[in-house]
Amino acid sequence: MREQVFSEAIKLKDGVLYNLPYHEMRMRRTTEYFFGMSFPLSIEIPEDKMIGLYKCRIVYSDKVHSVEFISYSFRAVRSLALVRDDSIDYGYKYTDRVGLNTLLTKSRCDDIIIIIKDGYVTDASSSNLVFEDKTGLYTPGSYLLRGTKREYLLDKGEIQERTIKEEDISKYHSVYLINAMVDLEDGVKVLITQLDI
Repeated sequence: MREQVFSEAIKLKDGVLYNLPYHEMRMRRTTEYFFGMSFPLSIEIPEDKMIGLYKCRIVYSDKVHSVEFISYSFRAVRSLALVRDDSIDYGYKYTDRVGLNTLLTKSRCDDIIIIIKDGYVTDASSSNLVFEDKTGLYTPGSYLLRGTKREYLLDKGEIQERTIKEEDISKYHSVYLINAMVDLEDGVKVLITQLDI
């Protein structure tokens, strides 16, 4: 059986690691489920990474394989396609993203909204989704990955969880893509009228 390997991406901005307790919790859930153990997370930030925005990427299994700091800039998302896949499974943050990447490549758009069995809306290729209407901000309860930014915003009450199906999408005026590196105020959002449906 092939070794299960996972990754964690943590926002590092001007020497501060963001939402660290949420990342530690997800890593602990992962290692306890797959390996029956956990280990403390220890990150040493290099001096030359103390200014600016970086993605701290940790690759691990039952031990840490690597920690790297990658300069980060926001990716423009101007088009989203709806794709359907009843077999996709990304409940843990695997390093193997072949299934997700294949769906994205086939879409010919900047990103995708993944629809699963019975028409439930889940996530984008590397982000959770937050839909906006005049009453507020809502994230699908049928997510693929329990994102750390999603958990943080739910805990703060800035977004609410809601059942969102494919036919509900048109009830919203825009959708934000969020992840550990991208917050709501970073403005990575697409108007519903721009979706490739």
